[in-house]
Amino acid sequence: MSKIAAVLLAAGASQRFGAPNKLLADLRGKAIVVHVLDVLERAGLVGVTVVTGWDADSVKLALSGRDVRFVHNPDWATGMGSSIGVGIAALGSDATGAMIVPGDMPLLEADEIAQLVAQFDAMGAARVVYPVTEQGEQRNPVLWPRRFFADLRALDPSNGAKQVLRRLSPADCLGVPISDESTLIDIDTPEALSAVRKD
Repeated sequence: MSKIAAVLLAAGASQRFGAPNKLLADLRGKAIVVHVLDVLERAGLVGVTVVTGWDADSVKLALSGRDVRFVHNPDWATGMGSSIGVGIAALGSDATGAMIVPGDMPLLEADEIAQLVAQFDAMGAARVVYPVTEQGEQRNPVLWPRRFFADLRALDPSNGAKQVLRRLSPADCLGVPISDESTLIDIDTPEALSAVRKD
């Protein structure tokens, strides 16, 4: 069975959200980033690596006492690619795969994460696995085999990991259909958070 590491991205300044740190916004009594960590743990991913950047101390406080490892990205402002690189570089040599998880996806379901991991194992830990919509569009989180770790460490900071996905052949990837696409949304604006709170 594969040993899957999780890299939880919590470094950005959430500019579209406004001045508050969106990852710390309350949703049903818990900060958004806490919801995400809870889901990862329920899915069986432990020892999560949290990449901090802007407002690092507040993120650490929100996750204090949890089974996580914090790594700081001093270049967080250059873009998500730099945070992914920092997170991947911090993983141990025994990780057969890494699930890159944005910290602003509080509606993720543990069984969806487990489904991605099961498909990753079924493919021999060799293919990139991610959820897809009914239309076949790729969504987060993405589970990467170790053979792509070097590519992730060398990402262009401003473009994230999609730059690697675009170079891969269909044989390198596996899209897993998700029945409830609403669980794959991220919270980018106050309006998005308000809509989720009303559900």
